[in-house]
Amino acid sequence: MADKYKILIIDDDEFLLDMYSIKLKEQGFDVDIAFSGLEGVEKIKGGLCPDLILVDLVMPNMDGFEFLKEVKGKNLLKNVKIIILTNLGQESDIKKGLSLGADDYIIKAHFTPSEIVKKIQTLLESSKQSKK
Repeated sequence: MADKYKILIIDDDEFLLDMYSIKLKEQGFDVDIAFSGLEGVEKIKGGLCPDLILVDLVMPNMDGFEFLKEVKGKNLLKNVKIIILTNLGQESDIKKGLSLGADDYIIKAHFTPSEIVKKIQTLLESSKQSKK
């Protein structure tokens, strides 16, 4: 991977943050983390410009839906890809997440961390191809 993609992971579960950070760094990604949607928005407003954001839905202060509304609604990042990574699997949650601008919706329990890394790589590569 010539370009080093920057990924922001937002989750209030420290174990998951560590696990995904390690997995993604092993694949050559530049990883930043935030423990809440609010912290994620503050990092973005502070100049962080990730290529992709993995965001949980259930978090304190600002949940994933509110985070999506803030980032997409206020156009804080123009070309960022956002994947919701959550255990909420209700059809209504999935529709809401995608309607708020998420590019993908992954239910944590259905995929291994390695499979999630593959999905991230595929999404980033396909978005790079479409920009050419």
